[in-house]
Amino acid sequence: MSGRKGDSPYGNLCKNVNKVDIFFYPAIHQRMRNESKSDQDDPLLYLTDGQLRSGIEAMFFAYRGFTADPDRILAEQDYGRAHHRAVHFIHRHPGITVSGLIFILGISKQSLNRVLRRLITDQLVEIRIGDSDRRTRQLFLTEAGRHLEQRLSEAQRRRMRSAYRAAGPEAVAGFRKVLDNIMDPRYRSSMFHNKGS
Repeated sequence: MSGRKGDSPYGNLCKNVNKVDIFFYPAIHQRMRNESKSDQDDPLLYLTDGQLRSGIEAMFFAYRGFTADPDRILAEQDYGRAHHRAVHFIHRHPGITVSGLIFILGISKQSLNRVLRRLITDQLVEIRIGDSDRRTRQLFLTEAGRHLEQRLSEAQRRRMRSAYRAAGPEAVAGFRKVLDNIMDPRYRSSMFHNKGS
């Protein structure tokens, strides 16, 4: 190790984040597999600290993979994940109000206004006056917004479809139960489990 000022024994790792994946992810993955294999004979051992920590790590890497594809698409137009979430839920709930979207996203009105301002300026989202209450403002995707949503969701649906097929229906049902019980009870309403495009 060099004694020059400012040198770090981790310098080579820090130069490229992908090297961290190369060195550490296989070890993490193998440890998770070993823990799962050693505990499979006792159905209650999935509640051990080791298994829970492995589950946390699995969710971290799964989420990173799940967001990697749409992140590349969003970067083309200098959008972030907040824009993605807004586009997703406006598509899933056409005509949703601003207050309804604030509830789903769990962000402040000021933060949502910044996101919506950009989407409206770029003609991806339009605001319409409510039919039953003219004081309300409803949100809809434009044709361009629907096109972007399709690109983003197709990338994630492709990954989900592959994972579901590999795991099988019983595992998928269990996975949904786990997610339902992790999320805040307020968001377990059937409106978030609706079917459709």
